Amino acid sequence: MLQPWRTAKVIRIKDETSSTRSFWFEVPELKSFEFKPGQFVTLDLPINEKPSRRWRSYSIASWPNGSNVFELIIVKLEEGAGTNYLFNEVTPGVELKFRGAQGVFVLPTSLDKDVFLICTGTGIAPFRSMIHYIQDFDVPHKNIYLVFGCRTKNDLLYFDELTALQAELKGFYYMPTLSREDWEGRRGYVHSAYEEIINKKTAEDNLLLAADFYLCGWKNMIDEAKQRILSLGYEKKSIHQELYG
Repeated sequence: MLQPWRTAKVIRIKDETSSTRSFWFEVPELKSFEFKPGQFVTLDLPINEKPSRRWRSYSIASWPNGSNVFELIIVKLEEGAGTNYLFNEVTPGVELKFRGAQGVFVLPTSLDKDVFLICTGTGIAPFRSMIHYIQDFDVPHKNIYLVFGCRTKNDLLYFDELTALQAELKGFYYMPTLSREDWEGRRGYVHSAYEEIINKKTAEDNLLLAADFYLCGWKNMIDEAKQRILSLGYEKKSIHQELYG
C-alpha cells in the first residue's frame, strides 16, 4: 500500500565523514513513525518542476523505537542535485515532504539461517537498523555477519558503535574491510570475507551452510556478489538486494 505524502522537520544534522551526513527528521503529525528495519523513505526535494525528478529515496538508518523521529545517512555526490541541496540548503528547522516507509528489503519473520549482510558505503544504513532492532527486541537468530567494505578507516560509518554492538550481541560478527588502506583489521574487498566463512563451514560440515544474503550498495559490488554467491552453490531466492546509484 502506497504511503501518503507527509511533512517532516529536520531536527538535527551531523557530519559523519567529509562527504557523509546524518539527518534526523521528526514527523509532527504522528505520535509514532512505524516502519520495518530495512525500509526506505522518499524525499520530495525542491530541485525540479517535475515531481519524478525531485524524488530521492534513502534507506532508514535508525530503528523502530516508538518515536516519530527517523534518521537518514546520506553521501554527497558532486553531480547530485538532490544531495547538493540537502548539504548546502537544509538546516535544522527546514520542513520537507516525504513518503514512506516503503520497501520489501526486510528480514524474514524467522531468522532460522545464518545471515550475511554485505554492504558498501551508506549501504550500511538498513543493516544498522536491522541489527539494533534484533538487539532491542531480543529477536531469536543464528549467526549474523555484517561485512562492510570501504576504502579507508575514515569511511567506516558507525565503527565504534558496531564494534561495541559485536561485544554485546551474541552471534553478531562485525567485519569491516578496507580496500585502500593498511590497518589492524581486514584488508581487501567484501567478497573474500563471506567466501572464507562459507568455505570453512562447508568443509567442516561437508554440507553447504544454510544462509541468506542481503546486499546493499553500489551496482558493481552487488553484481559481483550475486555471481560469487551463486557459484558457491546457493539459489537466487537466497539473495536479496537494495541497489544504490
